[in-house]
Order: sequence, then C-alpha cells, then structure tokens
Amino acid sequence: MITRLLAAFLILLAPLARAQDRPVVATVNYPLAYFTERLAGDAVEVLFPVPDGVDPAFWRPGIADIATIQQADLIVLNGAGYAAWTTRASLPRSRLVDTSRGLQDRLIETETVTHSHGADGAHSHAAVASHVWLDPALAMVQADAVAGGLVRAGLLAEDSAGAALDPLKADLAALDEAGRAAFAPHAGQVILASHPRYHYLARAHGVEVSALDWGAGEMPDDDQWRALSALVSDTGATLFLWEAAPPPDAAARLAELGLTGVVYPSLGWAPETGDFLSAQHDALAAIAAAGG
Repeated sequence: MITRLLAAFLILLAPLARAQDRPVVATVNYPLAYFTERLAGDAVEVLFPVPDGVDPAFWRPGIADIATIQQADLIVLNGAGYAAWTTRASLPRSRLVDTSRGLQDRLIETETVTHSHGADGAHSHAAVASHVWLDPALAMVQADAVAGGLVRAGLLAEDSAGAALDPLKADLAALDEAGRAAFAPHAGQVILASHPRYHYLARAHGVEVSALDWGAGEMPDDDQWRALSALVSDTGATLFLWEAAPPPDAAARLAELGLTGVVYPSLGWAPETGDFLSAQHDALAAIAAAGG
C-alpha cells in the first residue's frame, strides 16, 4: 500500500519537477513573452514578472525581482528606451538579447514628456518611441532576435526555431496586411489617440496619429476634454484610439464630440481578451467598420 502511495505521489510530482527543470527566459513586456512562447513552447518557462495593473514600460522592480531576473537563462529586452530599469540594473550581458538592436535606423524620435498618472507615479516618455511591436514588420525583426537568442543560448535547436518562426512571421505578415486595409480609408486624415504609443502603428499604415496623454482606462478631467474638443476642431478627426477600454461615461462623451472610439491595446501588458494577434485583429476590424 505504501509503495503504491509513494508511486502515485511521484507521478504527481513529475510535471512540477519537469517545469522546474526547464530553462527560464525573462522578458520585459507582453509581446516578447508572446513571441518566446510561440517560438519555444513548453521547452522554456517564460518569466514576465511585472505585476498586474502596472505598465511594464515604467515598472520599477525590487531587489528580489532583479535577483530573479538575473538568474534567468536568457533575458529578452525590448530596447528603444523601453523599461529604463534595464539600463541601471546589473544584468549578465552574455544572456541579454536586445530585440531592437537591428532597428536603430528605423526608430522614431519623439519629444521627452514627463508626467504622472495612476499608480506608476511620475515618469517620462523617452526621446525614442519604444512600442516598436505595433509595426508588424518591426515585430518580425524582434521575433527574429528572440529566435536567434534562444538558439545561441542553447535553449532551442536551430531547426526547431525555424519551424516555429515561419508561421509566427506569416501571422505577423497577415496582421500587417489587415492593418493596411483597415487604415486605408483614413489615409490623409488625422487619427486621435488617448496616449502616445502609436508612432510605429501610424507609420506602418500610412496615417497620422495625434496623441493626448490620458491615463489608460481613466476618466479624463474637464481640461482634458476641452483640449480634445479643440483638437477635433483643428483636425476634423473622426476616429479615436483608446489604449484601454474607457469608462462608459467617457465613451459616451467621446461620441458627443463626433468621434468613433476604438480600443487598440498598446500591448505592453497582456490584453484583457485574446492575445497579441487576435486583440489587434479585433481592433482593426472595428477600425474597418468605422470607415473613413
């Protein structure tokens, strides 16, 4: 009887032991975690330690968080000024992958803005736009970098990486095509956005985006509404991109200004529903439905 119980106990422990034996890949945002999972599957454990409700771009990890990340077999960075803590922490260079390193000539310079909203406290938007993954073509470059890092670290065989990378890049190419079709009716128009996250999305699809600086999911104050009203008058815009689902009162007030609101998650963190691809396809379908 004891022998049978011990055998059953060991069987139950086996999956946990296998999980603990897997190499760990730490990532600084959701897109890189998604790419890693698509490429490596169960071969690695993906570590994305940012707490729920915190913007990964401005997360300030504690000592214990950094110690955990330092122990990872591979640390995948976004680069382009994203997650400034990575430039201050002591991270093992031999295990770092900067997924924007091959994009230096394609990065977009911006004005530095310092502000405060939500639980993140005061923070600055860097002089380089960092949400490069919102351009599917640049996301492909990042996926290439992740795959290369996995292979060089010995965490994934080269043929396995290639077999997983091809369908991922095909999915990103399809996303790019869908984006071009959805935004085509808006060519030559100004699209408004709740937050300055859409530089690469706009450039990829040939549109101009003028961004406000509203907190994700928050109700704008009266001054912010007045600024938006003036912007609508100046630009004639009819489409507005929310970074996260707005409060119902905010959505209603937006409609009163003659704007069609579409939630297009910036995807630094996981979307409320779906994944990296489906959340964007849903947003693009809503933009296509809005017309030009």
